Amino acid sequence: MNGEGQSASDAPADPNPAPASAQGPDAAPTRPEYVDFTVEDFPGGVESCLEAILMVADQPQQAADLGRVLALDEDEVTAALESMQHEYDGDETRNLAPRGFELRHTARGWQYGNRAVFEPVVSAFVTDGQMARLSQAALEALAIVAYKQPVTRAQIAAIRGVNSDGVVRALSVRGLIREEGADPDSRAALLVTTGLFLEKMGLDSLDQLPELAPFMPAASDVVNQAEEAQQAETEPSAAL
Repeated sequence: MNGEGQSASDAPADPNPAPASAQGPDAAPTRPEYVDFTVEDFPGGVESCLEAILMVADQPQQAADLGRVLALDEDEVTAALESMQHEYDGDETRNLAPRGFELRHTARGWQYGNRAVFEPVVSAFVTDGQMARLSQAALEALAIVAYKQPVTRAQIAAIRGVNSDGVVRALSVRGLIREEGADPDSRAALLVTTGLFLEKMGLDSLDQLPELAPFMPAASDVVNQAEEAQQAETEPSAAL
């Protein structure tokens, strides 16, 4: 043959082909090492997986982050989220009423929230809940928020030594604490007290909170208790 050109099939193969992640926008996303499943393994597929994650998330989630966790392309996650959002909004043509919650999309990401039209129902529930006294656990968590604010849920749990998500939700429902900003390192929501908290405490500002020092044990008492406990552990038993 004396052709002047060479077809693509006759061209020599590239000895160093580009990795799949660099072969264009349609390439499959890189699967993190900790992801040992595919969304098709679960009933409902990607939408059910997203629902499960968003139900436990305490802050808005970006589609890119959700895609990384599920080893999915960001566009695929966004399409699924938009489909879920439309489903929750109802469909008059199919006689489907909107849900009591909605899937909101803001600059911070995707998050579930109560639908505004049900505000009277939620207010009645909150008002009824305020009639009950706070539990000891709720008082502990509220004190931590009051004196260390802004503080994250994880920090509250670390101080109390026990998971505190339930009491934090109870305090939020009663309007005593609220989210304000996010921690720059962990991106977790920061919790602060509200104006209702000051009203219930009879305070004009947080500066009027009582000092903690009078309620703390003296250093000598702490040392004596530690020494007594150590002595009790080291003393030989009187029983033979």
